[in-house]
Amino acid sequence: MRVALVYPEVLDLARFKEQRKEFPPFGVLYLAATAETAGHDVTVFKVSLGDHVRDFTTFEAIAFTIPSSATYGIIRDCRRDSSYGRDPLILVGGVHPNFYPEQTLADLEPDAVGIGEGEDTFLELLACADARNFDDVAGICYQRDGRPVRTMPRTLMRDIDSLPLPARHLLPTEDLVMADRLSSTDLRMAHVMFSRGCPFPCRFCAASQTRIQYRSGASARLELADMVDQYGIEGFAIVDDNFIVNKNKVRDICAHITDLGLKWSALSRVDTVDERLLADMTAAGCLEIKYGMESGSPSLLKAMRKNITADHIRRAVHWSRTAGINVKLFVIHGYPGEDLTTTAETMELLADLAPDIDRVSLFRFVPLPGTYVYDHPAEFALRHTSSQPGWDGDWSQYHIHHNHRHWWGTDEQFTAVQTGYEQLSAMVDSLWPERHHPPQPST
Repeated sequence: MRVALVYPEVLDLARFKEQRKEFPPFGVLYLAATAETAGHDVTVFKVSLGDHVRDFTTFEAIAFTIPSSATYGIIRDCRRDSSYGRDPLILVGGVHPNFYPEQTLADLEPDAVGIGEGEDTFLELLACADARNFDDVAGICYQRDGRPVRTMPRTLMRDIDSLPLPARHLLPTEDLVMADRLSSTDLRMAHVMFSRGCPFPCRFCAASQTRIQYRSGASARLELADMVDQYGIEGFAIVDDNFIVNKNKVRDICAHITDLGLKWSALSRVDTVDERLLADMTAAGCLEIKYGMESGSPSLLKAMRKNITADHIRRAVHWSRTAGINVKLFVIHGYPGEDLTTTAETMELLADLAPDIDRVSLFRFVPLPGTYVYDHPAEFALRHTSSQPGWDGDWSQYHIHHNHRHWWGTDEQFTAVQTGYEQLSAMVDSLWPERHHPPQPST
């Protein structure tokens, strides 16, 4: 079949105002590679706000991906405004549909919405394109007798090494290979995924898969060696939700890639590293770890179910620097309960750690759809959620690009959050002037 895969362009979260490219759409690239391996002819389309109309008249199947609620409108408009041939198979998947498949089914009117791991589901749906009988396809939501039904859940793959390498050849090189992305270097680099899922219960995070799956060291090496040959990369960034969970799996990858001589970075929690593992990562070329600090307030960390302490943060930063690894911290300001006292606690911890921190990305809290906070609006005195009267239907408001909306609490609480954010932002900009671009309030 001729298959079109459609994704919305997503810009880098920390440098959104500079319109800097984010990492490529790995979900789409894995689906494309899986479909090509099965013999299908695949084309990838990128759409964006104001540039979303496409001609799909020559395609027998069109699959749309919605990686976040903020991009829901872009894909919805692309689906409605584009041109199609005679009765193509229309599919939708991604993070937002995982949480809201019935609404996605009603709004975009596809033949099926994927829920969960997508590669096997995608192939089975393509095989059903002529008959349109989806009863036996696990992990979907579709219309049966005029009403939405969900089939049995899709079982996760036991071995994701069995997947083909992502189909990077379907994207232009400039969407794959970048510079000025690995700490303070200008190395020619690309992005990779070595694991899937995150088992931790953070209440601000919309993680749809809680069981973590790792690729083997041999599989990781194969992909990196291929990118050295194809693109001449000198480094890479691991974009997994939480790469450092299973230390033995991480060591296996490190052991297999050390001799490639590549520099790299990864994301981690502060409570999953130790001195020995960090030394192994340094030997394998790791030059930066990005830690989710989130807050310096014990009460907020507890409320977030982050399950870490300031001592965890201090140890991880100290051990990383001792191992020769640069440190970047992610901070979230404005989680429900934030006030001037909690802000001061975060500022105090940042000031204490500043000599050992290379970069900081400061984000404002947003109740992302699919998170615990979003699903419990009364518990957090939320505003503007889809479950509340008067909601305007605008999913694009749920973005984390310097979002200044009044999301929770009273006017007095919001004023305190605003004041605290201005103080924290000024501090971050002062201590890391080349690494933080303070947001400007929208007019």
